[in-house]
Amino acid sequence: MSELVSKAEELDAADELAGLRERFVLDSGPGHAAGAAGVYLDGNSLGALPVTVPDRVADVVRRQWGELRIRSWEESGWWTAPERIGDRIAPLVGAAAGQIVVGDSTSVNVFKALVGAVRLAGDGRDEILVDATTFPTDGYIAESAARMTGRTLRPVAPAEVPGALSGRTAAVLLNHVDYRTGRLHDLPALTAAVHEAGAYAVWDLCHSAGALPVGLDEHGVDLAVGCTYKYLNGGPGAPAYLYVRREVQDRFDSPLPGWNSHAEPFGMRPAYAPAPGALRGRVGTPDILSMLALEAALEVWDGVSVEAVRAKSLALTDFFLECVAAYAAPGRVECLTPVAHAERGSQVALRCDDAEQVMRRLIERGVVGDFRAPDVLRFGFTPLYVGFADVERAARVLGEVLALADGRR
Repeated sequence: MSELVSKAEELDAADELAGLRERFVLDSGPGHAAGAAGVYLDGNSLGALPVTVPDRVADVVRRQWGELRIRSWEESGWWTAPERIGDRIAPLVGAAAGQIVVGDSTSVNVFKALVGAVRLAGDGRDEILVDATTFPTDGYIAESAARMTGRTLRPVAPAEVPGALSGRTAAVLLNHVDYRTGRLHDLPALTAAVHEAGAYAVWDLCHSAGALPVGLDEHGVDLAVGCTYKYLNGGPGAPAYLYVRREVQDRFDSPLPGWNSHAEPFGMRPAYAPAPGALRGRVGTPDILSMLALEAALEVWDGVSVEAVRAKSLALTDFFLECVAAYAAPGRVECLTPVAHAERGSQVALRCDDAEQVMRRLIERGVVGDFRAPDVLRFGFTPLYVGFADVERAARVLGEVLALADGRR
C-alpha cells in the first residue's frame, strides 16, 4: 500500500495539469472544507462545476436579463451564442471554426445529423447502419429516422462495420467511445471505410470530447454530435452541439427547420430558406441561461492541450488498474475496458456480481462513480481535476468495500 501511495505522490508532483484542479468546485477544492476526502469519478456522466460559472450565471440573470432584458439579444451577444460557443468547442474536437453550432439536446442533434446524412446520400441508398452497442437513445432515434426516411435499419458491431458496408448504405451512426465499457473505436479507419463505400459517417462524441483528441477535420468526418455536460463540464442539461463538415454544409438539409435557422429569421417568410453554413443546424430560440453557463465553463480549457489531457487520462487509468489489481482480491472484479491505449477512452468499467451494492457503499465512503445494469461499475477520469492520489484512494476503498462484502457472505 505504501508503495502505491508514494507513487501517487510522485505522479501528482510531476503532473503538469495539476494546477487546473483549482478551476473547479470539488470536495477538497474552492468552496469546501480543507482536507475533505471525496473522490469524484463520475465526470463521464456529469462534470464538476467550474468556479467561474456561478458568478457568470448570476450576471446573466441579474444584469443581462434583469436590466437589459430584450436588448441582451444584441448587446450581450445572445443571438450569436450558438455559433460563438461552437467555435470554443471546435478546437477540442479537432475542427476549424464555422462548423459547430450549439443548441438542443444530443438526441435532437442525432436526429438532425442522421436524417441529414441520409438526405445527403440520396435516394439510391436504402440502408442505415447503427452501432449495435450504442447508447439506447441513439438506437431509438436511428429507428425513427429509418422509418421516417423509408430506410432499413441494421445494427452492427463497430468492428464489423467495414464488412457490412455496401452500395445500399446511406449513413452509419457510431459512438466514438462505448458508454458502458469505455472502449475507444477507431474513428479514422471506420470513417475511411464508410467513405470508400460512398456513405456518410455520423459520430456521437459524448464520451470522447474533452477527454481525448478527436480529429474531425483531419479524418473527414461528415457530421458529429456531442453533449457538453460530461468532460466539457457544461452543467446538468447543458446544450449539445452539432458538427457539419464545411464541404457538406451547402447540401445539409435539416429535418427540423426553424425560424432560428432561416436565412432571414426576422423576415417571417412563409417559405423556408436555410441560413448559410452550420447555422442551418439551429432550430428554435436558444436556451440562453444554460448556454451561457456552458460558455463560462469552457474557459477552464484556456491554455490546455487536448494531447496533454489524453496523456494524463491514460496515466490515470493505467494507475487505477494497477491499484485495483493490488487492492482487490484476484478474480473479484473483471475489467471490461481494453488495456491497449489505442482502444481505451477515459473511463474504466469493472464487472462484479454485486456491482449495485458495491457502488452504493463506495458512494457512502466518498468515492463517487456509477452503476450500469446489470453488473458494471463505471469510473470516469476527468484529467482536468482528478489526481493520482484520488485514483489510489478510490482503488483502495474499492478493495476494502469488496472485502467487507465478501465477509458478509
